[in-house]
Amino acid sequence: MADKKKKTAPAKEEPEQQPQQTPEQEPQQAAADTAAEEAKKALAEKEDQYLRLAAEYDNYRKRTAKEKESAWIEAKAQTVLAFLPVYDNLERALKQQTADEAYAKGVEMTMKGFQDVLTKLGVEVIPALGETFDPSFHNAVMHVEDENAGENTVVEVFQSGFRLGEKVIRFAMVKVAN
Repeated sequence: MADKKKKTAPAKEEPEQQPQQTPEQEPQQAAADTAAEEAKKALAEKEDQYLRLAAEYDNYRKRTAKEKESAWIEAKAQTVLAFLPVYDNLERALKQQTADEAYAKGVEMTMKGFQDVLTKLGVEVIPALGETFDPSFHNAVMHVEDENAGENTVVEVFQSGFRLGEKVIRFAMVKVAN
């Protein structure tokens, strides 16, 4: 016969009993709980206020950096615009025939130097001759019927156009074929 072992149920662990509060301690506990809740609310409010202030500052920083960049580009564009009549005069001088080769060479060198400065500033000549007319870059001052040129093709440039990045400094003044 096999010994039957008695199986006993494991002893139940009784939860720790918290000391009973006396009637005098209950209002103190309620006041402490209320104070803790108010402190949590105040902390959450201050944290929210801090996060909003940090986001506002970040937006301000980005906006002022963008405005600063925009102001710099605008100032550069206005300065270049003031010098464009000089470019136009040099361009006209290069088109004139002259017997003085030294004079012609000097005008060419001056124009080359001016073009190099514009390139260093990030200013580009807007391509026009032979291009399709684009009103965002070209200003059509004349239209001509030309069977050899395609429709809306620039056939002559009266004044070169310039841009600085995406900003147009001066539109190209052109003649367009219909």
